[in-house]
Amino acid sequence: MYSTGSSSSISIVIGDLNSDNRSDIAFINNDTSTIGIMLGYDEFFPIQMTYATGTSPYSVAVGDLNHDTRLDIVVANRGSNTVGVLLGYGNGSFADQMTYSTDSWPLSVAVGDFNNDNHLDIVVANYYGNNVSILLGYGDGFFENQTTFSTDSGPQAVAVGDFNSDTHLDIVVANADGNTVSVLLGYGDGSFANQTTYATGKWPGSIALGDFNNDAQLDIVVDNYGDNAISVLFGYGNGFFANQTKYSTGSSPIALAVGDFNNDNQLDIVVVNRDGNTVSVLLGYGNGSFANQTTYSTGSRPLSVAVGDFNNDTQLDIVVANRGGNTVSILLGYDNGSFANQTTYSTGSNPIAVAVGDFNNDTRPDLVVANLNEKTVGVLLRYDRGALEDKITFAPTYGSRLRNFALFDFNNDSLLDIAVVNYGTNNIGVLLGYGNGTFGNQMVLSTGLNSHPYSITIHDFNRDGQADIAVANYDTKNLVTFLGSGNGTFENQERYGVDFDFAPLIIGANSFNKDGRSEIFVAYDGIDYVDVLVTYDIGSFSNHIKYSTGNWPRCVALGDFNNDTQLDIVIANRYDNTVSILLGYGNGSFANRMTYSTGSNPWSLAVGDFNNDTRLDIVVANLGGNTVSILLGYGNGSFANQTTYSTGSNPKCVAIGDFNNDTLLDIVVTNTGGSTVSTLLGYGNGSFENQTTYSTGYEPWPVTVGDFNNDTRLDIVVANFGVNTISILLGYGNGSFANQMTYSTGAAPGSVAVGDFNNDTLLDIAVANFGDNTVSILLGHGDGSFANQTKYSTGSGPSSVAIDDFNNDNRLDIVVTNWNNNSISIFLGYGNGVFTKQMTYVTGTSPSSVAVGNFNNDNQLDIVAANAEDGSVSVYLGYPNEGFLKQMRLITGNGSRPKSYAIGDFNNDGQIDIAVANSGTNNISIFLRHDNGSFGNQMAYATDSSPWSVAVGDFNNDTILDIVVANLGSDNVGVFLGRGN
Repeated sequence: MYSTGSSSSISIVIGDLNSDNRSDIAFINNDTSTIGIMLGYDEFFPIQMTYATGTSPYSVAVGDLNHDTRLDIVVANRGSNTVGVLLGYGNGSFADQMTYSTDSWPLSVAVGDFNNDNHLDIVVANYYGNNVSILLGYGDGFFENQTTFSTDSGPQAVAVGDFNSDTHLDIVVANADGNTVSVLLGYGDGSFANQTTYATGKWPGSIALGDFNNDAQLDIVVDNYGDNAISVLFGYGNGFFANQTKYSTGSSPIALAVGDFNNDNQLDIVVVNRDGNTVSVLLGYGNGSFANQTTYSTGSRPLSVAVGDFNNDTQLDIVVANRGGNTVSILLGYDNGSFANQTTYSTGSNPIAVAVGDFNNDTRPDLVVANLNEKTVGVLLRYDRGALEDKITFAPTYGSRLRNFALFDFNNDSLLDIAVVNYGTNNIGVLLGYGNGTFGNQMVLSTGLNSHPYSITIHDFNRDGQADIAVANYDTKNLVTFLGSGNGTFENQERYGVDFDFAPLIIGANSFNKDGRSEIFVAYDGIDYVDVLVTYDIGSFSNHIKYSTGNWPRCVALGDFNNDTQLDIVIANRYDNTVSILLGYGNGSFANRMTYSTGSNPWSLAVGDFNNDTRLDIVVANLGGNTVSILLGYGNGSFANQTTYSTGSNPKCVAIGDFNNDTLLDIVVTNTGGSTVSTLLGYGNGSFENQTTYSTGYEPWPVTVGDFNNDTRLDIVVANFGVNTISILLGYGNGSFANQMTYSTGAAPGSVAVGDFNNDTLLDIAVANFGDNTVSILLGHGDGSFANQTKYSTGSGPSSVAIDDFNNDNRLDIVVTNWNNNSISIFLGYGNGVFTKQMTYVTGTSPSSVAVGNFNNDNQLDIVAANAEDGSVSVYLGYPNEGFLKQMRLITGNGSRPKSYAIGDFNNDGQIDIAVANSGTNNISIFLRHDNGSFGNQMAYATDSSPWSVAVGDFNNDTILDIVVANLGSDNVGVFLGRGN
């Protein structure tokens, strides 16, 4: 256990905060409003396992001696004049040694294939025998008896390599008493030529090989114990070597190894200085020369050295066997050739030699140590068990009352940064990391007045490849998003759909259905369910651009009146007795208006080709003249003078369609004064029959058409302003209609539109109810009948309604003009007949009518609204924009009080599932995600008292996710092992 220094540490996250490839821990201390950081380091080799050897084991080497792909150990037993072979099982354990006789006092051992039979053989340097022993391997872990070859006096170390480029291994021996090295060239059959000797310094005791001058030939380096130096002998590639070049070391150099410690592709040398209790590192220049030594402390009386990457950072590290301290020292390397201070691990008594290999096939380097006095070799397996340094604390600001935080790389420098939630100061702070475990001053981002932010999550909410932040505000019950720029700065973005009914306690983000859109799940304080919100293109609109019309524009419609493939606008001006034409440029802007006379008090209009000349014409309902006006278009944006046809009393609204299936357009008009509708059948030449009238409800206003009973014949729907109903008149297909059927609406229905809102291929109806500030949705049954209305709140005085798909999700949406508060409302459809809450945009004064089209050819729908009292139309250009829509609700049970969540694929179906810790019911809920993006009902599993936090991981290495729960009430953790289903 590690102390946090706080009695109230409330949140914890894990990440690599100092870029050392080790996990660190950060946590919040609630009582002191500080962040605590504990930097992780690896306790690499916590426990050694020992295996019996002969007397005084003095040197070790490793290799696969029996072709089982598992490393084995060879040890030179000085006191018993043998070599011991310990075959590995591949799990870090070894069989008992098998011994083979050597000559007197074997001090060094190495392995190689000396007779080219693809089996490893052994070579041993025998100090008192003045020779080397060759033991040829059979490839099954057994060896022939030794054959000896003479060396100079006192051979103490041996190494193998191909010195004459003949593909046969050769041997080089350091002769301590002769102050020479012996080179024995191999014939490739297990025998060797007589030695050739080269002078060294005094008492050479260790030897290593490498290409130090980049000539592709092996060179030799030996340490000279007696004169505190190393000797480098450059190879010519023909089996001969140049005279030595010497470099100073520390006191009594006794062992060495080579490697590239500074990643410059040049070999460097590390030397053990016995009496100085140090290692010397000499960085190579690649031309055979070396920089002056740099020394690093080791344990007491270091005698052996090896190299390997012990912390998986791709940098070579150093391991030293310390005879006087009964330890090995690990010095972790930096990429510039320098090393960290040593970390020591216990060995047996008098460790005299060390070697590196992966003995348990976990891809991590392990150690084998020869313990001289114990007659054993010790194996230290690398476990990466992990430990923590003392904490570092950061105090954001006074009164911050930290509640939560998250780690992420916000500025793309590959270093982790911190985002903290400051409940007390109504903001979040972003602290950019320096990569050494320290952080810069926090950058403060406001979450709103009295917001009291509580929870935080990180995701790419706008799909720009940069990390964004979402924060749940406890007191204002909403969500704030901060869009990241990728350089550590953020922009606060107002987003639709982020207001909650309850105080949010926990939020998290992921893309559960793999569509690239972020989803946020929210758990509320004291509420027994979790909501899932999906980021969505909400089809936002620019600020409106206004264009002048005539006096009191009452209705607006769209069409291409000059055949340039660009949408134009036509407006009925009630008090001017005109229509205005605004030709579109195709970039979202429009020309000044052209006007044409109509009858008295034009209230409504519609657009169609009434004379079959492929040019759009206009029909206008004249409230004051009891007529409709027909203006035939010339196809260049201009129109002929009107022709009028009589209607009933006070015609208010007009619609068109082919009511008698003759492929010619007809007209239907609502007569407010007579509570009827008039149909005028078209002749196809721009003229029409006299009207036929049908009864409706009281004060019929709006009218539109559609096939409500799927008989391929157009029907009529009329909203009856005076009696709060709609009338359905089913068509017979011959121009006549059945008597009305009525359905209730809201108060004073003033506009109507039709479309398929629930994707069942059946037409539904939307009604704007001016009197009670709602829009009614009536879903169609496909037989001409409709379900009871469902109402959604609008702005004040909804006067007009239109439908289309504003966010390109293939689901119909609704737009409503609000007369009394000068706005339009957008309702996005879910495609099941249900709609979101409204989004509003400002209009001109008293918006009376709305139409939808693409004015700037950008694949986004735009909106135009007629503003009655200021003589204008407002144009809104659409653009894609991400917001949040409530997608589903996950029920956790009565009194469950969810406190924490975790995510993972619990049933191995490739879908991300959710686990929730329910503190009130002492269980966890599992919600499995289906392929269609929905979640199944909860599966509950009992825990101990008051589960407060949950996490997931594979705890038993069966590739199936498991769950761990922290139980606050019972002071324990519970583990649920997953079954993969």
